Amino acid sequence: MKKRLALLLTLFIAAIVLAGCIPGDGSITPDDPAGFFWGIWHGWIAPISLILSIFKEPYQLYEPINSGFGYDFGFYIALLGGFGSFSMFRRKKKKD
Repeated sequence: MKKRLALLLTLFIAAIVLAGCIPGDGSITPDDPAGFFWGIWHGWIAPISLILSIFKEPYQLYEPINSGFGYDFGFYIALLGGFGSFSMFRRKKKKD
């Protein structure tokens, strides 16, 4: 139990540290729009982006300067895959 908590805490801290590339921060330009891999990254950090977008004006949940379908596909795959994987940490009840 303590190892799992330590792992989750480490992953949470790493996500916060790596959240320097949040959508809308100005790192993406029209000359080099966000593509598939940026979509995956933005999907993974979507919960952090959502919280920061409430408190800071330039941050957004979704990058407006993107390449279209590739970015959308990566974003939704990461969003759905990331939140669906939380079910792996749940314990199944044993039937007696």
